[in-house]
Amino acid sequence: MKKLTTLMFLTGFLAFSSVAVNAQDANVATEDAVEMSAPAPAPQQDEDFAAGPEQSFHQVVKEQFIAGGWKFMGIVLLCLILGLAIAIERIITLNLATTNTKKLLKGVEDALAKGGVEAAKKVTKGTKGPVASIFTQGLMRMSEGMEMVEKSIISYGSVEMGKLERGMVWISLFISLAPMLGFMGTVIGMIDAFDAIAEAGDVSPSLVAGGIKIALLTTVGGLIVAVILQLFYNYLISKIDSLVNSMEDASISFVDILVKHNLSK
Repeated sequence: MKKLTTLMFLTGFLAFSSVAVNAQDANVATEDAVEMSAPAPAPQQDEDFAAGPEQSFHQVVKEQFIAGGWKFMGIVLLCLILGLAIAIERIITLNLATTNTKKLLKGVEDALAKGGVEAAKKVTKGTKGPVASIFTQGLMRMSEGMEMVEKSIISYGSVEMGKLERGMVWISLFISLAPMLGFMGTVIGMIDAFDAIAEAGDVSPSLVAGGIKIALLTTVGGLIVAVILQLFYNYLISKIDSLVNSMEDASISFVDILVKHNLSK
């Protein structure tokens, strides 16, 4: 799983680098175009042909990203990439942690009836997931009495819950950080716009509108990142709650099976 997370981070870094390079190339191309002399007027063409092909969604997003200032927008994009990498890793981990508890309980009960505790341990150790790990810890304390079994299940259950919630704090951080960075970019952009007005000595509508647009694009970017990550976060929280409820129900049934096994001796 660590290899998967590393691969996701590398992919995100390459994607971020690609966007940055494209943004730099676009800025250089714009500066070169301004320095060149104006081209000769082209013959009049039809409106449909002059409008050109419709831009794709990717091109529109790229242009707005560059217009918002790729250096500052890049930080917001980095929050999205890192947040998605952690979210995808958590989704895969939680899905792998899902266990058919009814089947596992039936297997443990049959193993206890036929081969005792050692046979039940083989069943739990051969099953992946936090529920099976909790059962294994409980079976290892069978010789110390049912009270120790219950304490072991409760203690190890808390450990498994902590493992399920690992990484969630980082997703929550990026959800809060992305809009804050967007608002910061807006404030910085507004300051630059007022500086340009002070230097020009006149309030030009085009000057003010351009500065405000650039400033607001960072806010839009931060809000979009927060919305996307919030959807993943809520899904992960619901998945974790489902797993925890399953662990608690299975643990109660497991203790009942052990009590029944001890009484039948």
